[in-house]
Amino acid sequence: MNPEPPILFYEPDYYIFSNFSAFALEWKGHLCMTSEHAYHTEKFEDETIKEMIRKTRSAHDALLLSKEHRESYRKDWDEVKLGIMKEILHAKVAQHPYVKKKLLDSGSRLLVEDSWRDDFWGWGPNKDGANHLGNIWMKVREEVRVQEGL
Repeated sequence: MNPEPPILFYEPDYYIFSNFSAFALEWKGHLCMTSEHAYHTEKFEDETIKEMIRKTRSAHDALLLSKEHRESYRKDWDEVKLGIMKEILHAKVAQHPYVKKKLLDSGSRLLVEDSWRDDFWGWGPNKDGANHLGNIWMKVREEVRVQEGL
């Protein structure tokens, strides 16, 4: 058991781990304003919808636009979304030295998306959710350590 308290994403010092944080991302040859934008583009095969999402002015707008087109999600979305998120987080770390430093500086602390409503990506209202985003960040942290020889 880790004696250090978990890092909750919505603490000011660690908001960078949120997909809504303002770190632009070069993703598959396109600039996305946030990792949230990149994630939602991956739900679709239709390039028109992808471009509309890339052009939204906020991560929240990217999410809403994605939901408006949910009938067009790629058929394998549920099977591939966790792996895609991991690729996006690796890209965020590779493109932003500050994010990489904060991730490595987090040591071995538990990373938790402190979402009060999302019990898939975060820990949800009862703090017993899957915390997939936190778990993926911890995997990325370990993989970056190995890559860096740390």
